[in-house]
Amino acid sequence: MGGDYAPGMVVQGLDHALARLDSAQFLLFGDENQLAPLLRRHRRVAQVSEVRHTDAVISNDARPAAALRTGQSSSMRLSIDAVARNEAEGVVSAGNTGALMAMVKVVLKTLPGVDRPAIASVFPTERGRSVILDLGANVECTADNLVQFAVMGEVFARKVLGLERPSVGLLNVGEEQFKGNDSVRGAARVLQASLLAIDFHGFIEGTDIGAGTVDVIVTDGFTGNVALKTAEGVAKLYTRFLRESMTSSLLAKLGGLLARPALRKMRARVDPRLYDGAMFLGLNGVVFKAHGGTDAVGFASAVNVAVELVADRVNDGIKEDFACVNRDLQNDPDLMVHSNG
Repeated sequence: MGGDYAPGMVVQGLDHALARLDSAQFLLFGDENQLAPLLRRHRRVAQVSEVRHTDAVISNDARPAAALRTGQSSSMRLSIDAVARNEAEGVVSAGNTGALMAMVKVVLKTLPGVDRPAIASVFPTERGRSVILDLGANVECTADNLVQFAVMGEVFARKVLGLERPSVGLLNVGEEQFKGNDSVRGAARVLQASLLAIDFHGFIEGTDIGAGTVDVIVTDGFTGNVALKTAEGVAKLYTRFLRESMTSSLLAKLGGLLARPALRKMRARVDPRLYDGAMFLGLNGVVFKAHGGTDAVGFASAVNVAVELVADRVNDGIKEDFACVNRDLQNDPDLMVHSNG
């Protein structure tokens, strides 16, 4: 029931997703009176779905603490409970981000070795795709948190993006080793000394994100969220300028007509719906947050990524790598001291 255009967008999105999925089954938590006519129109979805009725929803402006107290029967909470009871392997929601994060942390809890879950998303770059985390879940981070984000991001890039040996970079104010705060420098020391098969690039700057300098970009939630919103704002500004330029004169309109095939190709490459939403990595269960304003194509993309996370056993990979990190820290106590700043 979450999202600006739910539940119609959700059911239509599932129909789009099924075109790519070999096998999947869905539990739909929401108002049965609204879902029934939608499922009659999308019979393919109806055949693989079970509806569990609730008319309680979490509003977009609900505070996380209030959602925890009063939202036990909401569609969001019931879907998370289903994952906790192993009735489902993952949850996809386009609802209130803060409420979703609060609920999954309480109900699902974090994986062994993970102090805090991180919000991660995939960005298009000059070289292909990169994953960046954290994007807002943790405004302030210790070196330990950043190391954990690096491990989770590397596992995601390896298993979902199909990169054999992903490169990892720490977002910083410069590439020099002496730059940055204690957390960033401490995390760099741990990653440099780790026996994990991580290709640690070192520090990167903001310009490296779009360039695709590394496959995994690690940062605290404050910086990551600012970077994300800045990138989205620049993309909208560029689109507006391009549209204005292409319609500024008769000659410009003619040029725009001739350039339309190339512009369509570029739009398909950077279509934000193909990179919709973000993963909550580090939890006992797969959780994917779709954008609240997404459409059916964007929600289908979110569902497909969630299924990939389950199929590729990303959480098992994270647990295995954290076992190696813990061995590194036990073998070198100095790293543990430095990692805490």
